[in-house]
Amino acid sequence: MPCRDPYGYALTTSPAAAAAYSRGLMDVLRLRSGALPALASSVAHDPTFALGHAALALLGVELCAEVDVQARLRDASLHAGRATERERSHVHAVLRHVAGDSQPLVAHLATYPLDALLLSTAVPTIAFAGVTEVPEEAWSIVERAIPAYGDDWWFTGLLAFVRQEQGRFDEAMSLSCASLTVEPGAGHSAHARAHAHYETGDHVAGLAWMDSWVSGEGASIDSLSHFAWHAALHELSLGDLDAVRRRYDSQLRPGHGLGCRALVDTGSLLFRWALTPDASDVPGLEQVAALAGRDVLERPATPFLAMHSAVTLLALDDRPGLDSLARWADGHQHPTQREVVAPLARALGQLAVGRYSEAADALAALAGPSRRLGGSDAQREILEETRIAALVRADRLDEAREVLDARLDRRHSPRDRRWLRETDRVSGDGDLLLR
Repeated sequence: MPCRDPYGYALTTSPAAAAAYSRGLMDVLRLRSGALPALASSVAHDPTFALGHAALALLGVELCAEVDVQARLRDASLHAGRATERERSHVHAVLRHVAGDSQPLVAHLATYPLDALLLSTAVPTIAFAGVTEVPEEAWSIVERAIPAYGDDWWFTGLLAFVRQEQGRFDEAMSLSCASLTVEPGAGHSAHARAHAHYETGDHVAGLAWMDSWVSGEGASIDSLSHFAWHAALHELSLGDLDAVRRRYDSQLRPGHGLGCRALVDTGSLLFRWALTPDASDVPGLEQVAALAGRDVLERPATPFLAMHSAVTLLALDDRPGLDSLARWADGHQHPTQREVVAPLARALGQLAVGRYSEAADALAALAGPSRRLGGSDAQREILEETRIAALVRADRLDEAREVLDARLDRRHSPRDRRWLRETDRVSGDGDLLLR
């Protein structure tokens, strides 16, 4: 009998390696710490196990895990020939995905929908950046897999995330709760629920649930900083800046060993906190930038990281850095880097030199294309908030009010109501912009 993974696919390896790989896979699907050592154990048990090497490479690229990515890719390719057709297709998909071509991964999932690691990789969630620029394409990949998974708790959580992105918040909440009933520590399900609370303006209940979950069933989650970011967004929306400061001090300081998540979670929170009316003594982003490094700030691996690099450079008033990012993105082979990241960096560069009106117009033009950057609506809102600040600085207050009114139509937010009131009394010399 061949060894099999938790979804029934054959694994060409020893029983001990297969067991370690399966533990690592389930830890990835739960967003639980332990995935990296379990997967490393699988190749220690069997150095010829192609899928173990491929999984480690994937975690190194996508999650900034401490992995020799090129060595793992080399070994995965070397040993794939002895494996099954499905495993060979899996390894090829990983190799091409890391090289920037995700079409083989999408094609692989059409044939092998129960390949849960690659299905998770395909969808831009808390764990992975996704493989498509248009959200609807990622949704369709998940929709096509529904018959294969049935009511599987992990897939139910993934589907819940898709439903909240589609604005089907009641369904998302129902699906996430059903998944959490079966697997209370299911990270994807908790993440979908966090977004459903936020997008419906259910800040008080969402915050209470999140604090309870991360200190209970979710305590072993590997991405706690992102759940802390979600909790802080609720506190920010409620206008409770003292709570935001406590959250930052206890869970989101760059010194907490957040790795590359410091840029995405801590950096974006600090930026949005600094834009908030009455915010004072907001910590700077210098430590976040130092942890990220100049290479990530000026040559980010993905458009999603590039968005966070750009706003971090703006917060630091690093005009040469923004210029460097724009030039690098202009010459990039990836169309989203050229067509979205480059103009975004230039727009923020205009903001940095005081050309507020031009910056506001450029950010407005990017409102639609910014979906191609990846991430969630909640994460990309940072660009909308930057545009509001630019409009205020340009003394285009009627337009700023229109954007804020539209945000308030989407959901309840005492912070946005306060921001709206501020536009009645500030002018172009106001202080609603990072300096």
